[in-house]
Amino acid sequence: MEIKTIGIAGAGMMGHGIALAAALAGYEIIMYDQTDAILAVAQNAMENQTAKLIDKKVTTAEEGMSAMLRIQAVTAVDNLSQADLIIESIIESLEAKTRLFEVLDKVCKDETLFASNTSSFSITTLAAATQRPAQFVGMHFFLPPVIMKLVEVTRGYYTSNETVTQIKAVVQQLGKNSVEVKKDTPGFIANRIYTPLFLEAFKVYEEGVASKEDIDMTMKLAYGLPIGPFALADLIGLDILKAGLDYFHNELGPRWKPPLVMKQLVQAGRLGKKVGKGWYDY
Repeated sequence: MEIKTIGIAGAGMMGHGIALAAALAGYEIIMYDQTDAILAVAQNAMENQTAKLIDKKVTTAEEGMSAMLRIQAVTAVDNLSQADLIIESIIESLEAKTRLFEVLDKVCKDETLFASNTSSFSITTLAAATQRPAQFVGMHFFLPPVIMKLVEVTRGYYTSNETVTQIKAVVQQLGKNSVEVKKDTPGFIANRIYTPLFLEAFKVYEEGVASKEDIDMTMKLAYGLPIGPFALADLIGLDILKAGLDYFHNELGPRWKPPLVMKQLVQAGRLGKKVGKGWYDY
């Protein structure tokens, strides 16, 4: 099956970024979210991102305008029925994602491929909510999706070789590199390796060894990281990071337990850059 139309389920920071990246690559996009207000915010964000890409000569004004015209915003999930590939990018909640895929499985064409942008959860578990586990795969993008060049392609237990091949071809069309996660494990590659760095950074701060500013500066200047762990956590969203840690803790054991100081920030509504306050104020 040739993939021409991609459905994006979820128009948040990741969702609208994936939609724009795919539209710039020539795909027709159906971007779904629950309200016009959310879609309006996404539209404004995509227009701003496109303007920046034009300013930096990454794309032309004509290409940017054509890409935006290829994105159809909808508030009814049934409108995703004609997509050849669905990329889910809603809240990082296993329950919410499972419910959505149960609905999508009923409204989409039998041949439609399903992908989840989850950064942590089991692809096998999500695929079990559908009648098409062979056509289900993990497709984890990184922030910001328009710029970042990596996509983790994760196999579920039943994911077919044909599905993986098709998804890798889409990633290539997007101008990105794919890495194949052969075993469905919490956090896949990137988050499985980087999360202990988050935890140790938070622990060093909690113990009063150094300020978060100095920890971020140390990791940037000593190891050449483009962004420190506290600033990166704020960019990802502390609620999303905590959801991943809770899942890791449940699946992999006590060493992955979210630290108290981060739990308190989430409880206080300091969720990161998206709300203007997290580890840092914005």
